[in-house]
Amino acid sequence: MSPLFRRKPADLVDDATSSVNQEVTPTEPRPKGYTPSKRELGVVTPKRTVQGRRVQDPAPANRKEAYKQMRERQRAERAEAAAGMRNGDERYLLARDRGGERSLVRDIVDSRRTVGSWFIGGAVIVLIGTSVPNMMIQQLSTVIWALLALAVVIDSILIARRIKRLVKERFPDTGQRMGSLYLYGIMRGLTFRRMRVPKPKVELGDKL
Repeated sequence: MSPLFRRKPADLVDDATSSVNQEVTPTEPRPKGYTPSKRELGVVTPKRTVQGRRVQDPAPANRKEAYKQMRERQRAERAEAAAGMRNGDERYLLARDRGGERSLVRDIVDSRRTVGSWFIGGAVIVLIGTSVPNMMIQQLSTVIWALLALAVVIDSILIARRIKRLVKERFPDTGQRMGSLYLYGIMRGLTFRRMRVPKPKVELGDKL
């Protein structure tokens, strides 16, 4: 019989132990004071996660679960985009709202009271007044409508003049068309302050 088959079980255990020790023992000499890593000691550590990174969803078990995960992901993305748009994040703004010039125009309009923000409310009152079967009330409503429209025109001219002055000062090399910036500011001025998107970053009366 071959000597290999005559070896005792104790010899086999000793050989296995020595082979393990050879794998664990480093082949190269370590400097004095060297601390072995957890990997060298055979300690398993959990993987670190980056704070703020979205945790990946587990793989769906079926088609229905995959559709549910897709819907939830789309809902979260829409909510994130809407919040970013309200806060003025450039990544989520529409093309009409992007750029430093547009941001300045928004601040110009939001820092002052505009007649246009009351235009819709006044138009509703005038509409109700003209529908009343009373000649005096109808005539008064017509006069109020004319005065309101005139006030909006004057206020829009003042907004446009201020936009022109500040944009020329802060963006002398701008490629934006001034007419487009005027219209952008006037349309924002016609919107109620609480309904403006992106939401105002300045308070009423703030100096720019």
